[in-house]
Amino acid sequence: MSKIVLFLAAALVAVGGGAASASDQLSRTTVTVGPSAYGKILFDGTGRALYAFTRDPRGRSVCAGKCAKTWPPYLVTGRPKAGTGVNASLLRTTKRAGGKVQATYGGRPLYYYVGDSVGQVRCQSVKEFGGLWLVLRSSGRLVR
Repeated sequence: MSKIVLFLAAALVAVGGGAASASDQLSRTTVTVGPSAYGKILFDGTGRALYAFTRDPRGRSVCAGKCAKTWPPYLVTGRPKAGTGVNASLLRTTKRAGGKVQATYGGRPLYYYVGDSVGQVRCQSVKEFGGLWLVLRSSGRLVR
């Protein structure tokens, strides 16, 4: 049995699944407001831009499969935290098909763009997968 436990622990470390510190987890689950070329917009706590998809109905994501590979959902465990400048009453979650929990803001599911790095906004106002991908202001309004 100990060989199985060691194998699983090694496998988790190899794929980056090692235990994250509490501050790392909090950073990922915190939504903040920061400057960008589009004015002040929403970012996660690590500085990655968050987007909304205009094809999503309020409170529900329709981006799955190939769409979710290009536009990974902003998944959280528990309730996301509101950082400075974020309206906590607009920050909620929705369950995705399969049961994972995705953060929403003003009823809009939040996503990353796979090609962005920290502080980058590379796909503002891009039409893909049947809708527009737009960053959001702290008011919940989409930046057009």
